[in-house]
Amino acid sequence: MAFPGAYDDLDDPDYTVVGAPLDVSTSFRPGARYGPSRIREFARPFDDYDHRTDQHFTELGVTDHGDVRARDDAPDYLDYLEGVLTDVVDTGAIPLLLGGEHTVSVAGVAAVEPAVFVSVDAHLDLREELAGNEWSHATVTRRALEVADEAVIIGARTGSETEWERADRDDVTVLPVEDVPGWTPAIDGPVYLSVDIDAADPGVAPGTGTPEPFGLDSKTIRDVVRTLAPQSTGFDVVEVNDRDDGQAASLAAKLVREFVFAHSAGF
Repeated sequence: MAFPGAYDDLDDPDYTVVGAPLDVSTSFRPGARYGPSRIREFARPFDDYDHRTDQHFTELGVTDHGDVRARDDAPDYLDYLEGVLTDVVDTGAIPLLLGGEHTVSVAGVAAVEPAVFVSVDAHLDLREELAGNEWSHATVTRRALEVADEAVIIGARTGSETEWERADRDDVTVLPVEDVPGWTPAIDGPVYLSVDIDAADPGVAPGTGTPEPFGLDSKTIRDVVRTLAPQSTGFDVVEVNDRDDGQAASLAAKLVREFVFAHSAGF
């Protein structure tokens, strides 16, 4: 099933949905492999029309590439996924990546080559490795900084001592939960925007691999997406799994639509 309101094939798309059901390094509750399909499923009841921007989703040039079948070898998979997303970028479309574990964002960043990686996330993800794995969901921001000049982590509320030390360097900005509402960004250059659904409080989106209490509410995440979408050249929402009644997938699906509406309208 294609993302509702998207087309299976367009000659000149403006946005391309790509599913990335990778689920090999999840360290607590697996199930991120079901994320792309659940996000598409729970987008079904949404109205086509957006009153705020006076636009119809079906008129905004969204196509759905389908899923890039996952492999056990994460680096090999990320290389292949990067190629798919680079092809999307080469068509002039904005990639909309549906995870899958957060590791898939590394491929998105590599394809888009942004100046700034913005991650809405409960976790810093600044580890060099986790359990000997350099390509873990806990190393995403660290790997993204090998491409992007800087990282902004919004809503982070946990990390190892070493990660917090890394976050003190000039190329990383951490915005804690209490500072996010009303935040006015001052970010120069193109952005790759990633939303790890665990940035939301688990009472809002329990279906995720590593839930962390005291998180963001859905409206605050929506406002961040609306604010940053116009300067973003790539977007993803990741870490949705099948361990709830659709709350996480519904929020993720709505955020995809909010990104498209805001990006297309420029506000």
